[in-house]
Amino acid sequence: MPNKVGYAEIAADYRKQIQDGTLKPGDTMPSLRQVCERYSVAQTTANRAYRALRMEGLTTAKPGVGTVVVGPMSNNIGTRVRLYESTGKALDGGEISRVLEVGTVGADELVAPRLDVAPGTPVHVRRRLVSRNGAPVHLSSSYYPAYVIAAAPELAEPISTGGSRELAAARLGVAQARVLEEVTSRLATTAEKEHLGLTAGDVVVSQVVRTVTLTDDRVVEVAVKVAGGATILRWSTILTDSASE
Repeated sequence: MPNKVGYAEIAADYRKQIQDGTLKPGDTMPSLRQVCERYSVAQTTANRAYRALRMEGLTTAKPGVGTVVVGPMSNNIGTRVRLYESTGKALDGGEISRVLEVGTVGADELVAPRLDVAPGTPVHVRRRLVSRNGAPVHLSSSYYPAYVIAAAPELAEPISTGGSRELAAARLGVAQARVLEEVTSRLATTAEKEHLGLTAGDVVVSQVVRTVTLTDDRVVEVAVKVAGGATILRWSTILTDSASE
């Protein structure tokens, strides 16, 4: 390996090992010192490589253990679509979704414009913690307008439905058309750090706001996911009639 190898090459090497199964979910990654020795790089370079893997959802920091493999994950839109089509679930075999809270809240300034309602309008919320092989991956809060709950009352119960957006779209009889994802960074709240096992004082997390729109232009769900890592991205996925996420 060349002495001037960059963090992207290191990340790519470990990414390949995770994707081909050489490194399996639950495996502990080499320490930063071992990475530095293997690739002859400074610790800052090794840390950037590991940070890239965490941001991609391939690894997570596990207190008392180190960096642990948790991917490849089903968080990618295309992967989730194919997974739901083949299994009827949006999470793969290594992932578990635990419902933390269900109820009605007033739509805040983040959610209200995406649901096209006035701030303070009552909307239904489902908060879940998704773990992979025992390691927390992300917190997810899904917000639904009243017409969605009327069509899919299961979403008002503290049980996992396997694919809430898919269930809602099926009950409404309207296919999902597109997904807009907006990713930003912010400091984690105390509750988020507790659920995700983050121990540092100030922790920067990635916040993904996912807006799912039906073919009739109604918004079926706004989901806010919080996970370790920080980046700023924005993209949209167009879904076909036969593949909805």
